[in-house]
Amino acid sequence: MDDLQLLRYARHILLDEFGIQAQERLLAARVLVVGAGGLGSPAAFYLASSGVGHIVLADDDEVELGNLQRQILHTTDRIGWAKAESGKTMLAQLNPEARVEALVRRLDDEALSEQVALADLVLDCCDNFATRHAVNRACVAHRKPLVSGAAIRFAGQVSVFDMRQPDAPCYHCLFPEADDVEELRCATTGVLAPLVGIIGSTQAAEGIKVLTGMGEALVGRMLCLDALSMQWNTVRFKRDPACPVCSSRGASSEKSYAFKHAQE
Repeated sequence: MDDLQLLRYARHILLDEFGIQAQERLLAARVLVVGAGGLGSPAAFYLASSGVGHIVLADDDEVELGNLQRQILHTTDRIGWAKAESGKTMLAQLNPEARVEALVRRLDDEALSEQVALADLVLDCCDNFATRHAVNRACVAHRKPLVSGAAIRFAGQVSVFDMRQPDAPCYHCLFPEADDVEELRCATTGVLAPLVGIIGSTQAAEGIKVLTGMGEALVGRMLCLDALSMQWNTVRFKRDPACPVCSSRGASSEKSYAFKHAQE
């Protein structure tokens, strides 16, 4: 690290649990962020500002006026831009040291597998179950840690699925894939703007912990927020040996809490 980096990241380095070594791990890390919307915006913001060296933003959507209520990567003058490119522009202004790669496309299985294989960490910030499960399968296949978040109306949730741990659950074990699942979208049901900021920031915090080895990540736990009452609840879940995605590495929820149909 040079003198300017020591100054930029000084408040991290001052933390006893962090220090120079953890900051260097962030600088060397590559993170794939799937979705540059409500959750991906604050998550990518804090990953870039914290010093993650290489961030890949994947999103095939364009910035619309209705996004700006909550998607803080984007600005009014960038309406019509690809979200991934808009996000890249914003993050470059925030931290020119961060290498940001914009993928303006929906990642099919092959491309997703390739990007997950290259990443040290994956953040699921998307808005549909099909993508969530595809990301989960790729993370299981390549044994990459996954931080997943969701938010709708006034409710949010976040969890970590770390496939490097032999007894860790995967996303499918908590939310089994099904064709008849009803998906709720903020375009039709609404979402409180700061809620996605809270959940996305929590995803970034968990991601930083995973990358640096600090603290205890939300593995086997799902953190749930009711923003109307501003109450947090923790749901614990265990592996499901019969999980079709991760086999004996799966997990089964202790109870069907939190909104299984929640979308950002």
